[in-house]
Amino acid sequence: MWQDDDHKFMQLMILDGCFMLEILCFDTHTMEDYAETDPIFSNHGKIHIIPFIKRDMLMLENQLPMQLLHSLVAVDSNGTKDEEFMNKLILKFYSSNTAVSCVGSCLHVLEVYRKSLLPDIPSRRQQRKRHWHRRPHYKDGDDIIRSAMELNEAGIRFKKSKTISLKDITFRGGILKLPVIIIDDATESMFLNLVAFERLHVGLGNEISSYILFMDNIIDNEKDVALLHSKGIIQNALESDKAVANMFNSLSKDITLDPNNNLYEVRKMVNGYCKKPWNEWRANLIHTYFTNPWAILSLIGVIFLFALTIAQTVYSILSVYNN
Repeated sequence: MWQDDDHKFMQLMILDGCFMLEILCFDTHTMEDYAETDPIFSNHGKIHIIPFIKRDMLMLENQLPMQLLHSLVAVDSNGTKDEEFMNKLILKFYSSNTAVSCVGSCLHVLEVYRKSLLPDIPSRRQQRKRHWHRRPHYKDGDDIIRSAMELNEAGIRFKKSKTISLKDITFRGGILKLPVIIIDDATESMFLNLVAFERLHVGLGNEISSYILFMDNIIDNEKDVALLHSKGIIQNALESDKAVANMFNSLSKDITLDPNNNLYEVRKMVNGYCKKPWNEWRANLIHTYFTNPWAILSLIGVIFLFALTIAQTVYSILSVYNN
């Protein structure tokens, strides 16, 4: 394809790299630096074009080597800016409210973004996770976790994790903590490209894939999404809770569970909690008698009649005793 001109591919890479750098630095410039009629670098482009460019920059097939971007930045700054400058520029472009930390060496923009979703968890939590591995093994089948509504019926409470890391999913004392996630129109495309990136790069890890599979397990329908939304875990910008459920259900296709992943241990602990006699009895009671108002009224009526029967019996015994 490039045989006619050996430098054509290099020219294309440099042109794309310069355009990406201009996009990343767009917020640092004033509107006076561009023409008012500019289709991209204007208020019109900021509203109607930049969001789509932001999404396309995370597509796996659109990635440019970070080495190219570093070289272009080095030319512009006379070598005074290191790779962390580029990483911070990317993170600021995608989330201005995210605390920027040291990301390290990355292949491209998509990997920088992936690392921003998986920041390190405080050592206290890591020690707890290592402690879980010393617990007894559960029976086969415990890797299949119940839905959020069923877990709630079994007495498990949901709370927000203290960090934004998608790795920060913990279970302790009947409380399942999950990181807050914002679901919008770009979320599905972003996750699809991250999953593809993890599959194609050996040794990268599968934290994103494991998170998606875990969320798919606890989300069966819109009721599960509504429950997690009420706890502040899911912030839904889609048209309905059902759309969020469908998104996670479709994202999890062909994703396999890694038994060495930490979330595998979380599944075992959650299911072990649910299988305790009291918790299982409570879940069955709620599922049988508290799923519709008529069942609740019937149960209340039975309890009321039972209480009247006991009161009548006690009254009769006391009357006989007094006589």
